[in-house]
Amino acid sequence: MSKPDTYVGLNNEINGGMTTIGKIIRDAWVFGILPETETCEGWNLAGIDSILQKVNAEWDKYACLPSRLPKELFERHQKIHGDAMKRARAAGWGGENETEDDK
Repeated sequence: MSKPDTYVGLNNEINGGMTTIGKIIRDAWVFGILPETETCEGWNLAGIDSILQKVNAEWDKYACLPSRLPKELFERHQKIHGDAMKRARAAGWGGENETEDDK
């Protein structure tokens, strides 16, 4: 089975969007790189990679730690990612895949 040429979009993601690309998109929302209405549906992987580079540049300013974000960005981060986790849990995601290496 071959990989798709375009991204399915955050709202169509597996695990309620709790994937690496989903996190990149939500972080892009946090930093104002993308509007919160942009789900990247139909984007090619080069477009997603371009967003990743911008998101990484922003995180580098804060040592990749939410606790180092300025208050406004920290609150925005908590809201965007917290709301995403609630939606994902309601869709059946439990976080097991993200923590199974910790055992």
